[in-house]
Amino acid sequence: MSATRASGADQDLRDLLLSRIHDVPDYPKPGVMFKDITPLLADAEAFGALTDAFVALCAHHGATKVVGLEARGFILAAPVAVRAGLGFVPVRKAGKLPGATLAQSYELEYGTAEIEMHADALDAGDRVLVIDDVLATGGTAEASLQLIRRAGAEVAGVAVLMELGFLPGRARLESALAGAPLEALITV
Repeated sequence: MSATRASGADQDLRDLLLSRIHDVPDYPKPGVMFKDITPLLADAEAFGALTDAFVALCAHHGATKVVGLEARGFILAAPVAVRAGLGFVPVRKAGKLPGATLAQSYELEYGTAEIEMHADALDAGDRVLVIDDVLATGGTAEASLQLIRRAGAEVAGVAVLMELGFLPGRARLESALAGAPLEALITV
């Protein structure tokens, strides 16, 4: 599904998905054009097609587990894991998971943030596909890759519904991916 191997079917999927993503100007603040995926989620055909595309990426990259990034990544990754017959691992904001966790902090434009996952969620030998809705600056995705490796698992790749190509997310992730693929179904 990367830009270098687009086919007619890929274009049909992109057209369907884009037709269900609405632009919301000046949200959450003036000057921002928010990409609202809730109409896509409300459309069974589009949501099913998106899920199938991510399931195909799981198979293609040999994933054994799926990580979903808080919060919209949960909505996308959980049905993918179920349909693919794989385990789902949530990566959450700090303080949201009970029990022993692994934490990873990362830099934001103005400050830092921290994400966590359960310390026993992944096993050595797991191949993990990270799924999220949007790749913007790449901070959360980069931190999730660090968590996966610290847990002893292997990164199978990162898959997103939409990449904001005008932001530096792909460049930021390049070294953290260490050769693993970054798949964006849509780039805007």
